[in-house]
Amino acid sequence: MPRRPILCISNLRLERGDTVILDGIDWRVDPGQHWVILGPNGSGKTTLLAALTGYKTPTDGDIQLLGQTFGESHWPELRKKIGLVSSALNKLMAPAEPALETVISGKYAMIDLWQTPTAADRRTARAILKRIECLPLADRPWQHLSQGERQRILIGRALMAKPKLLILDEPCAGLDPVAREHFLQFLNRLARQPKAPALVFVTHHVEEIMPAFTHALLLKNGRVSATGKMKTTLTNQNLSESFGNKVKLEKKGGRYALKVKLARKEMM
Repeated sequence: MPRRPILCISNLRLERGDTVILDGIDWRVDPGQHWVILGPNGSGKTTLLAALTGYKTPTDGDIQLLGQTFGESHWPELRKKIGLVSSALNKLMAPAEPALETVISGKYAMIDLWQTPTAADRRTARAILKRIECLPLADRPWQHLSQGERQRILIGRALMAKPKLLILDEPCAGLDPVAREHFLQFLNRLARQPKAPALVFVTHHVEEIMPAFTHALLLKNGRVSATGKMKTTLTNQNLSESFGNKVKLEKKGGRYALKVKLARKEMM
């Protein structure tokens, strides 16, 4: 018997005034899949995430998430079952809050935990810190964590709610090259864990795509330009179409690199 999809979007359209931001988006995420969303600035990546998490209301189309339909279910409550990690969250965290409490706050969907954690909360949070390879940071205040450590703690915070879907919105923004590579290697290990949630990783850079990711969604001007398994979707032709410029994709050791071929007049 086929398993129920985690996310199913059909003919999604989102307009604001006379501007069409998303147009005819079809996308399905099944259990066990890990997706990358790629596209240039203005392609609709952020708006798509805002729509599926209920922060923006579609003009037309259907969104089904964890078996619930947008418009027929209480989306703020359903949103608690989705993990969201974004570099923008860094600015919202309380500077003096220990990492352990930041992780616990994910259970209660609150920033700057004011509720007294239970002993069970602390045990669960410590287990998650161990899972994300950050147990030694349990008592370290947020203000004394590196950018890479903060991103891991935010993932731990998201995992505290036991999500079926974990959305990573450009989590490498602001990381230096070494910290970025450490984070990506960690993410690859997390994706391969037996009980890992389905991952959706938004990025501009193919270099950040790790071997554990199975599928890709390419956007251009609010439309899907290509979608499917990584091998058949991440091609020179599809990437050139999505980014509006001829590119060459290279793959070595399970990792990707992209070379942009500028026209002569653009190089002058």
